[in-house]
Amino acid sequence: MMICYGGTFDPVHNGHLAVARAARDAMQAHGPVQVFLLPAADPPHKGPTHADAAQRARMLDLAIAGEPGLKVDRRELRRAGPSYTIDTLLELRAEAGRELPIAWLVGGDSLNQLHTWHRWQELFEHAHILAVQRPGSHIDAGALGRAAPQVAAEVASRWRPLDALRSAPAGGLAVLPLQELRPESSTELRRRIAAGDAWQGWTPPSVASYIVRHHLYSTARQNSGSL
Repeated sequence: MMICYGGTFDPVHNGHLAVARAARDAMQAHGPVQVFLLPAADPPHKGPTHADAAQRARMLDLAIAGEPGLKVDRRELRRAGPSYTIDTLLELRAEAGRELPIAWLVGGDSLNQLHTWHRWQELFEHAHILAVQRPGSHIDAGALGRAAPQVAAEVASRWRPLDALRSAPAGGLAVLPLQELRPESSTELRRRIAAGDAWQGWTPPSVASYIVRHHLYSTARQNSGSL
């Protein structure tokens, strides 16, 4: 099974890694699973990134070094234009074949905004959606109906238990509960770095060293040169 986790990762932090590990661990009990982290080049729903594409991808490499089942996929960085999920899934499906189960990992907030994604209803033709449920929140048909009626109508017949995602290549919606509330966010991490507040405990040490070495996200940022 393939699980895809997209985002700007600007920068990657321990919360991102907790989500990737939770997805891997929840699904690998039923067979091998690979979690691919896909840094976005030009995310349509967000403003410009703060670190460039090569830097964000390199920080991901450092963050997952030695982590079984986690890999970095740079395909969206090599593709011109906005990083539309549907384009990525079309590429992945063409490479993986029609039978491999693929799940696209999203946060609860992103699930509520799914109807704003480019060609969003086609996503289910090529993958499952795996929605991350954080402690203190709840993802179910009622909550989704109140927050996003269009999405709720589309997925009304698509709800599946986690382990059922392996029984079909695409088309389902499952919820991945996180056991621990994570404090990290990239926005707050960037703010802390720029302000000189404590931040290094929010990233793997190798990523923290890279950020410091290349003067990323600080108000005194300098040209970092080649990677």
